[in-house]
Amino acid sequence: MISVSHDADREVALLRNEATLLAGGLTDLAQRASVYHHLFEHSGGNHGFPLLAAHGALWASGYFRLGMRMGSLIAWRDAALGARRKDRLDRLTKFANDFRDINRRVCVETYFIYYMTNTRHLSSAAEKFVPADLLDQMLRCHAARQATRTLSSRERRSLFEAFFLWEQANIVGPSVAKAFDEFDWAPIKAMALCPTITFAYFPRFAPLKFSNFSNTAERIEKGLMAFDLAVRAGWDKVDQKLRSYGIMPDDFSADSKHYFRSLIHHVGLQPELAFAAST
Repeated sequence: MISVSHDADREVALLRNEATLLAGGLTDLAQRASVYHHLFEHSGGNHGFPLLAAHGALWASGYFRLGMRMGSLIAWRDAALGARRKDRLDRLTKFANDFRDINRRVCVETYFIYYMTNTRHLSSAAEKFVPADLLDQMLRCHAARQATRTLSSRERRSLFEAFFLWEQANIVGPSVAKAFDEFDWAPIKAMALCPTITFAYFPRFAPLKFSNFSNTAERIEKGLMAFDLAVRAGWDKVDQKLRSYGIMPDDFSADSKHYFRSLIHHVGLQPELAFAAST
């Protein structure tokens, strides 16, 4: 980014605004998937977390739709609900939106941390915002990209694990716990606690089945399994399989880089001043 000021606070605010605009609204899951994909692509394929997060966003889009249909069906079949039916459906909508918001916030922070650690004159700010172990991993990622070097499988996993553990501790864990604590519709809550996740690159008949999605240790275990399955599938295949959900626009499939540049303009940013145009 060509900056007219080296005021770090102002630059940090601009970057967070850029990240927030690109992450979109609650239901803009395909938009977030394109942002995640951009980060993976920009990293030279070294930063695996955003690519798997893109799969998570696209898978969740269908899962939310199914959950809302099931909730509506149960509500209308349960005559005992009576006048409480609308209240239950409103609560279900809020519950789904709580998870959409988690996805949105993770996207904001993933973009924010990526470009903060990639922007030389924000190094002091990065040290303030990003834990030392994660900062070290991000700097290794950027250095590898600049040298056109592909990280080893071991290095990629270390980066993935560092970022994944950070977002689980700082965003996902507390927010998931709060969402489940505030939702009290027993049959739907039971379903939500035990999802079966089937990302498009998973082998056939090898989903990730949760026994308790609110359990942080189980989410971490399954997240690392998703990474290992990506390694086995190959990152090119994991990338291409984003198109398998039938959600991403044709323009994305035709040219993902051009699509992201168009997205920058679409959300009201000046493309030539965006952090994403800095390198």
